[in-house]
Amino acid sequence: MITFFISLAVLLIGYFFYSKLIERIAGIDPQRKTPAYTMNDGVDYMPLPWWRIFLIQFLNIAGLGPIFGAVAGAMWGPVAFIWIVLGSVFAGAVHDYFSGMLSIKHKGLSITEIVGIYMGKGTKQFMRLFTVFLMIIVGAVFIMGPAKILADITPDIATMTFWVWVVFAYYLLATMLPIDKVIGRIYPVFGFALVFMAVGLIIALFVKGYHIPELNTANLQNFHVKANDFPIFPMLFITIACGAISGFHATQSPLMARCVTNEKYGRRVFYGAMITEGVVALIWAAISMSFFGGIRELNEVMTANQGNAAFIVNEISNSLLGTLGGLLALLGVVAAPITSGDTAFRSARLIVADFMNFKQGPIKNRLLVSVPLFAIGFLLTQIDFSIIWRYFAWANQTLATVVLWTISIYLLQERKLYWITLIPAIFMTAVIVTYLLLAPEGFSLSKDIAYPTGIAVAVLSAIGFFIYQNKYFTRELSRVRVRD
Repeated sequence: MITFFISLAVLLIGYFFYSKLIERIAGIDPQRKTPAYTMNDGVDYMPLPWWRIFLIQFLNIAGLGPIFGAVAGAMWGPVAFIWIVLGSVFAGAVHDYFSGMLSIKHKGLSITEIVGIYMGKGTKQFMRLFTVFLMIIVGAVFIMGPAKILADITPDIATMTFWVWVVFAYYLLATMLPIDKVIGRIYPVFGFALVFMAVGLIIALFVKGYHIPELNTANLQNFHVKANDFPIFPMLFITIACGAISGFHATQSPLMARCVTNEKYGRRVFYGAMITEGVVALIWAAISMSFFGGIRELNEVMTANQGNAAFIVNEISNSLLGTLGGLLALLGVVAAPITSGDTAFRSARLIVADFMNFKQGPIKNRLLVSVPLFAIGFLLTQIDFSIIWRYFAWANQTLATVVLWTISIYLLQERKLYWITLIPAIFMTAVIVTYLLLAPEGFSLSKDIAYPTGIAVAVLSAIGFFIYQNKYFTRELSRVRVRD
């Protein structure tokens, strides 16, 4: 219990104190008009209350991430608490905050365009394709998952094909309509329900006397049932993404950057939503480690159910909260992924529209961009997605790493404290490179090769950053002398 409450306290301290430091470094201007006013198009750019944007942002970035990711991450044991807490405060929330604030600074541009501004045209072109495909993958998978669950619930009423078309129809409406018509109305409700679900479960856990494992020397080990194949580094840092840091968030923050009415709300919306997600992930990790009798028992249940976190969520929710728990579990495994899928398609539409410089006010323009995206998404639902989806976790963290390097370059150019993102960027570089070399879906190399190579690439990236720093300031100094 002590570890859980300390972890919770650190998350809250991170928001109330560290986020203010980040805000000062960013240098907000409460008097400057935001894109919500200067570019209001009645569709994607429009002013919304900050509390509504916060709940939309939370649900956008959350979905099933802080639930399923935390359940799977709990298989490694209490060490997961460290990553959730430190990852959220020092990496994920900073990543999300600057993703949103840089979008505000650059007229609501998508993250791919922002990457291009600071990382160059070559990187921008690659990130456009990479990110759009990533969004379509998310949307396609979050069609099939909820549709299958709904089909299982209604076997005598509707088939899976029927539910696929229902989810697709909703996605089309949510992607096409102005943001205040569907997303702005139902997301705050679902966002509140997701938080309520997590809080209700942890209270029930305490009331019923379950024991949450402590982070001590005895428990600071790898509890994973396949510990040799799934070492803590880098596997845990890829598995728990949305509860610590996730590149998907960088695609979602610009959606809300187009609706923020004052730069001072950025800390509440972007940093605050990520910390809230960290709290939800912390709760689910704690519950998962304790509900079945311990961490090893959790591993046994996950193995018996082929890693199906949805089974764990249903079992815990129904047992701890009864009928209400069953309804909330349904919300978690059906509504949450759907609300991630629709904003994934919306993000894809806006990314494509940004690089085509295609105004999205007229509905005809939205259709021209959306229909091809949905066609690709539908085709992806027709194939076995299990192999492709395994690469999503790595691709997601790769996007986060690129965004961290982008923010670091921005801070460098602005002569601001770039260490706040440089350190996470170096660490995440080591994570994604090591994972790619070590994982079965990667190159399946030995640890003796994967670890030194991952660390070497991270070090070389840091050296490259400082070489760039030297060249940049030398060039700037030359320009000043020419002007003088």
